[in-house]
Amino acid sequence: MAAQTQLFLCLEDNFGVLLHDPESGATAAIDAPEAAAVEAALRATGWRLTDILVTHHHHDHTGGIEELKQRHRCRVVAPDAEADGIPDVDESVREGDLVRVGALEGRVVETPGHTAGHISYVFGSEKLVFVGDTLFSIGCGRVIEGTPEMMWQSLLKLRSLPDDTQIYCGHEYTQANIRFAKTIEPANAALLAREQEVVRLGASRKPTIPSTMGEEKAANPFLRADVPAVAKSVGLAGAPAWQVFAEMRARKNKF
Repeated sequence: MAAQTQLFLCLEDNFGVLLHDPESGATAAIDAPEAAAVEAALRATGWRLTDILVTHHHHDHTGGIEELKQRHRCRVVAPDAEADGIPDVDESVREGDLVRVGALEGRVVETPGHTAGHISYVFGSEKLVFVGDTLFSIGCGRVIEGTPEMMWQSLLKLRSLPDDTQIYCGHEYTQANIRFAKTIEPANAALLAREQEVVRLGASRKPTIPSTMGEEKAANPFLRADVPAVAKSVGLAGAPAWQVFAEMRARKNKF
């Protein structure tokens, strides 16, 4: 049976998501921004929490771990490079490690840049990727602990996933991201189509994720830093892609 997901908003603009294996009954929370929101999602689905898969150490992704661990005795999986800064870690993982949630198998991909040890979880057979704050719909995370070149390499790893991979990210930033993206590629037809879709979703009070990797590759400027027209639009024609990315990220920081 295919994996099931339950998406929910928490804190101010965080996304929480549950990943459920109907065969075994195992359920993982991808990060734990706040315990109450995770508990509400579990009640709504009737699922039992068995695992928490942590993408990075920031408190708005880890704040609910201790309470959930105490209540459910669930396993906490976290990036090896950040395990010391995350509570109640049972298993630390690195690039290429496999993580199982019941019968579901995910692969760890190291995606540093936002934080130095950030990881993403790729459930390839399920066509799912959980990217934390590395990639957003039509955007990407701030480069806080890493470098722009590091972040660009992380985005390339994610961009290599199949186009039909569904992307679950950590925040609802899509509308603001689109406003910025239009300053880079105002005539990008895929971006303009995504804008109309987001307007429709917003009118129905529906989340803008998951998106797909194919959609992001066509419309997200941060995945398009190696496209000559994007480089030209920021005055860096012929420059290395990571420098184009760095210029866009610096502009977005001030936008």
